[in-house]
Amino acid sequence: MSLYDFKVLNTKKEEVSLNKYKGKVLLIVNTATGCGFTPQYKGLEELYKKYQDKGLEILDFPCNQFLNQAPGTNEEVAEFCQINYGVSFETFGKINVNGKNADPLYKYLKVNTPKEELDGTAKKFHQKLKSLKQTIAGTSIKWNFTKFLVNRQGEVVARFHPTVKPEDLAKDIEKLL
Repeated sequence: MSLYDFKVLNTKKEEVSLNKYKGKVLLIVNTATGCGFTPQYKGLEELYKKYQDKGLEILDFPCNQFLNQAPGTNEEVAEFCQINYGVSFETFGKINVNGKNADPLYKYLKVNTPKEELDGTAKKFHQKLKSLKQTIAGTSIKWNFTKFLVNRQGEVVARFHPTVKPEDLAKDIEKLL
């Protein structure tokens, strides 16, 4: 199975085939509107505006699994992003990224990601999660704004911690474009 075989739901609960993104560089992000990392929407939109014409697509998947930081309906979440951050990339319907009800796309992303290296900032973040009693073992998504970078062939090439700002991904994206 490849990334392009997956179907996801948009904010109107309509099925969208990821095959429509074939040949594009993808940045797939689980997001939340009430999180300390929510201002990263601004950086994501800047990346999108800068690289969309070169083949970048950002896929936004709101997730309410981390301290209920993505409240509201799918439409309310998308509207919040558009009004507050001018988001023009696609926001999909809310999903789970961990557990038995994790979206199949996220199961795929987690299993097919190269092993990640932890820098000092990420290690500090993991310590904070431990204090909040969040799981940090295995392939679990640790928090909102975890980012997956996918090349034009549909291969997951990197996973970035929530502490990595969107603007810090520009060089990685440029290499794939």
